[in-house]
Amino acid sequence: MKASTHNAITTLISRSPVLAPCEPDLTAAVEALIATYEHHGKLIACGNGGSAADAEHIVGELMKGFLLPRKLGADWQAKFEAACPASADYFLKNLQGTLPAISLVNAVALGTAFANDQAPDLVFAQQVLGMGNENDTLLAISTSGNSTNVLYALDVARAKGLKTIALTGRTGGKIASEHRADITIRVPEDETYKIQELHLPVYHMLCIAVEQEFFG
Repeated sequence: MKASTHNAITTLISRSPVLAPCEPDLTAAVEALIATYEHHGKLIACGNGGSAADAEHIVGELMKGFLLPRKLGADWQAKFEAACPASADYFLKNLQGTLPAISLVNAVALGTAFANDQAPDLVFAQQVLGMGNENDTLLAISTSGNSTNVLYALDVARAKGLKTIALTGRTGGKIASEHRADITIRVPEDETYKIQELHLPVYHMLCIAVEQEFFG
């Protein structure tokens, strides 16, 4: 881990001291994401309600430049000039390096069909089964730690050999008590909206840290 990557963690703790007890799990989560991207994996995110919006938010920060410009290098210039010379300059000016990530909450056709035909609480699990690979990481967000569809997604991810990170509240619910995730970040709040207010700086830090590691 680069010094600038680790600095993202220490900066978060200095800005939000209430998260200090989470530091070991925050560090473990950053290390897991670095390993995922070093092995050409992707992040898969899921959650319900506000946590669904958070899953989408995380993908948005990873798939394009967040704090850094992520300019494409000479290798991409050569590929574009060979494949599509008329567009090469435009691509190089505007496209940015990515940290591959997908959200499971926006598959409307699949989600509604599977919920209607099979089992609503297995919608995320079905997607993990189909898209998850051993080098991927599942980031499962549940303020209570008890969301059934999130729990099942974690179970299938473990069966497929994915690394799993959970983002929850103080108790961690079943995710923590039943050890359903490899890493559980339990922010020290109990009310849903207060938990969500702490989830935002946590996942912003995760995005900043991996961006620094690969593009800093």
